[in-house]
Amino acid sequence: MRILYFYPENPLLLNQGNNSRANALLHYFKSRSIEVDLVGVESKDFSLDSINELTSNGLINKGYLLKEFKRKSNKIIYFFCYSLPNLIFGRIKHFNRIRIYHQSYFNSILKSNEYDYIIISYAYWAELVIDNPYIKEAKLCIDTHDFLTSQFQYLRSFSLGKYFQKEIELLRKFDKIFVISVEENYLFSQFMRKEVITLSHIIENNLTEKGVEKKYDLIYVASSNSHNVSAANWFFKEVFPLLSKEINIVVIGKVCDYIQDDENIVKIRFAENLNDYYLQSKVAICPMLSGTGLKIKVIEALSFGLPIVCNTRGVDGMSSKFNNGCLVTDNPQEFARSIELLLSDKKYYFEISNFGREYFIINNDKETCYKKIDAIFN
Repeated sequence: MRILYFYPENPLLLNQGNNSRANALLHYFKSRSIEVDLVGVESKDFSLDSINELTSNGLINKGYLLKEFKRKSNKIIYFFCYSLPNLIFGRIKHFNRIRIYHQSYFNSILKSNEYDYIIISYAYWAELVIDNPYIKEAKLCIDTHDFLTSQFQYLRSFSLGKYFQKEIELLRKFDKIFVISVEENYLFSQFMRKEVITLSHIIENNLTEKGVEKKYDLIYVASSNSHNVSAANWFFKEVFPLLSKEINIVVIGKVCDYIQDDENIVKIRFAENLNDYYLQSKVAICPMLSGTGLKIKVIEALSFGLPIVCNTRGVDGMSSKFNNGCLVTDNPQEFARSIELLLSDKKYYFEISNFGREYFIINNDKETCYKKIDAIFN
């Protein structure tokens, strides 16, 4: 079997949940001896060096990079090729990230190869294959990663009906639609007759890892997107001051740039391997006030048997909202009390931890997920 997999970012950078998801899918293909060609988008974080590393690791057969389009240095091209046509024809620019030369280069890949499946990541890259005469006999799959209409709702130009209609219109062009959460499966399946499949995050089972000295009471892993920045501001302004002065926290990821300095806060902007930090931590937090889709950092923490304290948005995408290893509250005082209780009551700690272990094994354990994907690709 041969697959062409389009994923725009670098799947080797595992400090973001979406990259971890793509990386896990590549490892699945490798385990099943499926030949994969990868197409990405060139950037400062994704170069030919990364393509060579992916190839040498046996994760891909061939790798291609679409040229990065820099709007500032191509203002005239951008105006005449994108801004003006979007205005004249009433197009939604946010649902199309294909830029000049992208389509022709992608088509050259299709012309030179035969594929059984073509997987496109994100609906705003869907038009790479829609009505494309060079896809031949390949089945088209789209990995949505997220409900994009919700992500665009804060734009000045946003119109719910127009944006949602466009997203559904794009998804309907595919044979299989992969979603990461049960909520997105329910939503999209109401509007299309195509196969909508919940493909949750695949992760190694770390529950058998031997415990090490617990250096950190809390661990918080997050990138610097707007949802995470708002969440971090809420936690460190509303919750952190309520906690005992003896409690420390390690914060990992670019969200560190938005967090104050404190003697009880250890900030690590980039960690090569998160596993060591999860093993050294007692409780994970996921303060999320907005955003959609499964929170991959929650699943990662569960894979190590860590109980989690989160907001309501933290359990989005999970098949069960209760007895899943997460203590859920949007109240700052209750959030702080949940943390204090987990750290002070061992019996309660292990009760919540065991709920999380059971949830993880049923829903996200690698072997469990691999069997589900086997059925997708026959």
